[in-house]
Amino acid sequence: MSQVPTDLTRIVLPSPLLDAIARAGYYPDLVADIIRAAVGEEEVISHLVHQETTFDQESVRRHITALVTTSTRLVIAHADDFPDDETTREDVATATTECIPLRAVRGVMLTHVVPKPSEYVPGSLGRELTLTVGWGTVSRVDLLPAVCADPSCDADHGYEGTIAADDISLRISAEAEGSGALDAAVTFARDLSARVGV
Repeated sequence: MSQVPTDLTRIVLPSPLLDAIARAGYYPDLVADIIRAAVGEEEVISHLVHQETTFDQESVRRHITALVTTSTRLVIAHADDFPDDETTREDVATATTECIPLRAVRGVMLTHVVPKPSEYVPGSLGRELTLTVGWGTVSRVDLLPAVCADPSCDADHGYEGTIAADDISLRISAEAEGSGALDAAVTFARDLSARVGV
């Protein structure tokens, strides 16, 4: 068993972040260390940890995404199962971090899914949401044929559309993860939104 490099052992992550990583249950020591390696000596200000399990025809794959902010950066850590090494049949995980300056974050979007909106209870914000953070690495273009107000017009008006930044999206469901996960996502998004462009 290899030892943790001394410089990582000196980096202290806040207990709530470590607790969230442990609750997610995906190799918590590995995930904590990749965050330590990316964050370095900067203080963690806010975080959101999201664990998800996906199923395909032949396997079950787990993965975790942790969003962490410092005073200057958004750090995204992602770890997931890697297909077995065919020669050794060992489990393998891949872990990646990306650091984005807060001044480069272009937008934070929360999409709330609210069943039975006519019966909406103030303050509840629905049972599911998608948190999308964009910083310009990935853009999505949605195009539709342009139309005019004249219903008898058959002219070609070209296309109209929108360009949306969509660098990372996390779907959080109260049914799957509990209402605390929704609250944590809203709190993280509110904190990040307040500091976008800093």
